[in-house]
Amino acid sequence: MSEPDEYRSAPTVLMCHQALDEFLTVAVGQYQLITPEAPLPCFALLLGSAEGGTLHVEHVAFGRNARTSDPAARREFSDAIVPRFGAAYENEHRGWWVDSADLLKISKKADALGLDLLGSIHMHPDWHRIGPPGERECVLSERPTPMDQYVFGNTAWPINIICYLERRGDVFYHALAAWAPPAAGHQCTEIPLRVRTRTPVGM
Repeated sequence: MSEPDEYRSAPTVLMCHQALDEFLTVAVGQYQLITPEAPLPCFALLLGSAEGGTLHVEHVAFGRNARTSDPAARREFSDAIVPRFGAAYENEHRGWWVDSADLLKISKKADALGLDLLGSIHMHPDWHRIGPPGERECVLSERPTPMDQYVFGNTAWPINIICYLERRGDVFYHALAAWAPPAAGHQCTEIPLRVRTRTPVGM
């Protein structure tokens, strides 16, 4: 049975395990600082290269969150995001706006390495376990929320990875999914994501 055209044409994302490990290290640290009042985000940019129908993610780069300091970000949240997605986004700890100076610095770093800025990765915590009682019905996963769909559409980066992070006792578990930005009037499309294994191929 042949695959539908939409699957044949979808790019495949190949992610280096070192890049994922670097993100998870920061995400786990940030997760442990989350409180019901402060849903701290974890966000990074993806650097890599494109080859045919394959996007290679080789590095992650972290920037500062200008969610409350950038005038454009403040206007976007107050005028568009809060009215559309609810008063929860009035919380200054919810949401991400990468600092423009850091974005420029990261773009120059990518150029120096001969790489491209491919997109972003961010964490979804198990908010139904650690969030305030009034938000426990909000079950996050590696799938995009309506707010994610909005952001992915605005940035239009080709790769948007969501890392769902869940704590059970003293152990963390994660799940990943990669998403293409939504076309006009449509939702994000999941794209194949593969993470390089540490085990070498036998000769």
